[in-house]
Amino acid sequence: MTTPLFLLRSVEIGISIRDLDLLTVGLVIDMWTERANDGVKYNRVATQEDFDKF
Repeated sequence: MTTPLFLLRSVEIGISIRDLDLLTVGLVIDMWTERANDGVKYNRVATQEDFDKF
């Protein structure tokens, strides 16, 4: 990922240039990935029982 692309992706998710001083590159990439997953519909959502078995 180039610097201009990173800055573009940051602005797309609402992070200002000033805010980037407070965040790591990894955190910004994680936030961008989560945003991309917002519209995903899952066939099955885990229940508390599933977590207990885990």
